[in-house]
Amino acid sequence: MANILDTAAKSGSFKTLVEAVKVTGLTDTLQGSGPFTIFAPTDEAFEKLPTGTIEKLLSDIPQLTKILTYHIVAGKVMSEDVVKLDKTTTFEGSDLKIHNNGSLMVGDAAIVQSDVEADNGVIHVIDTVLIPQY
Repeated sequence: MANILDTAAKSGSFKTLVEAVKVTGLTDTLQGSGPFTIFAPTDEAFEKLPTGTIEKLLSDIPQLTKILTYHIVAGKVMSEDVVKLDKTTTFEGSDLKIHNNGSLMVGDAAIVQSDVEADNGVIHVIDTVLIPQY
């Protein structure tokens, strides 16, 4: 089994996320011992952002880092545990709301695939990029 970052890279659905992680220097973190849980937006989720947003974020490392760390929580939180939570604290420092409205939601994103295991944690695939509220 591979680490979270390598698992995401191998899937082919997270090219933008993997590039953003590399740009921000979070590579060592996500390849570290963990365990971590990442709510990973697909490339399609990034494409939903307004035109030019991705390019702007890739040149604003502090803001991009805040957004990426808002998708990561400590520990290996499997879906059976996520459904029991109403919020979780992210690496960014804010709480991420969790609710179920027919599908399991984290913030405004639906979890479209859960429990993709890696040797240092788990990936839950989401359909929307999460933006922390300030």
